[in-house]
Amino acid sequence: MHFSNFTMITQRVSLSIAIIAMVNSTQQHDPPNASTEGPPIDALHHPNRSSEVFKTRASVYQWSPETQGIIFSSISYGIILTLIPSGYLAGIFGAKQMLGAGLLISSLLTLFTPLAADFGVILVIVIRTVQGMAQGMAWTGQFTIWAKWAPPLERSKLTSIAGSGAAFGSFIILCVGGLISQALGWPFIFYIFGSIGCICCLLWYTMIYDDPMHHPCISAREKEHIVSSLAQQPSSPRRSVPIKAMVRCLPLWAIFTGFFSHFWLCTIIITYLPTYISTVLHVNMRDSGVLSSLPFVAAASCTILGGQLADFLLSKNLLSLIGVRKLFSSLDTQVSSWGSQGDSGSLQESSLPPPLDSLSVRILSPDGVMCFSCLLLSTCSV
Repeated sequence: MHFSNFTMITQRVSLSIAIIAMVNSTQQHDPPNASTEGPPIDALHHPNRSSEVFKTRASVYQWSPETQGIIFSSISYGIILTLIPSGYLAGIFGAKQMLGAGLLISSLLTLFTPLAADFGVILVIVIRTVQGMAQGMAWTGQFTIWAKWAPPLERSKLTSIAGSGAAFGSFIILCVGGLISQALGWPFIFYIFGSIGCICCLLWYTMIYDDPMHHPCISAREKEHIVSSLAQQPSSPRRSVPIKAMVRCLPLWAIFTGFFSHFWLCTIIITYLPTYISTVLHVNMRDSGVLSSLPFVAAASCTILGGQLADFLLSKNLLSLIGVRKLFSSLDTQVSSWGSQGDSGSLQESSLPPPLDSLSVRILSPDGVMCFSCLLLSTCSV
């Protein structure tokens, strides 16, 4: 599960680091889908730089910032389309098939992204949207698997280890993406991580089972431990989705606003930070990727440690399950809000003039929502 999360986030973020090399911001008069191949003329007059230019030779596209924004957001639109229905269908048809199919489709589309870029921006948007739909299938399928595999007192630890694959994957793709682009060319970012996804998909179908009862490789003792621990938690028979009750549920909206704000910040950082560092701070592509990856080192570490701490508090009866959820959700929303305000203040104090679409302006907008969701969550009883 950790590896699948790692794979999906690298495929999602690959465009964020590759687009620095894909888009030639110095040329503004070509058609939107035009591309140029080969080294620039300047390299012919500077032989000492020709080897580096030929090494990174690839198509360069004249995509405006608005077009880039549509390309970036298209994968999120695809994820939204399949999040709710795929979660429901995973409970009926099995999470193994849903997650495996989503991972396979996403990996294949990643491999075809460089080719799609040569055919035009419309095809890139379509591929990214379908890729988002596939990843939406994979993300939600995980929760069904954990409901059948993770004992209640170990669930936070197991899910945090699996979830840390997303943070670790963001760190890896941002850290090595610039190196891959400079050494081999930006298309190899998609080829390498798309191929890794295909390998992960093969491992997924051969090693993962929907529940422990059908897994042939785990011991009888482990199987008995999982089944007996899950039997102690309350369960309800399958029924239709209570839409009206969900709309009136205050805890649901508290969780929704918290997740919305959290993923707003994460998406902005993952998507725009490499471009911001490269274009505004004028850092080369390799160093831009390394700098962009640093927040996710802390994210991966805190994800794992947070899961360990949550299970410790529950096992020692220091806090109730509801108390643990409120504590960690409140810490997440509050610290993220304070951090984004600090980033904005430091940028405003610097000598660099922020552009109209700067990161600081985008990050500030969900701060109020974060604080509101934290206050709302503290009043919820479930």
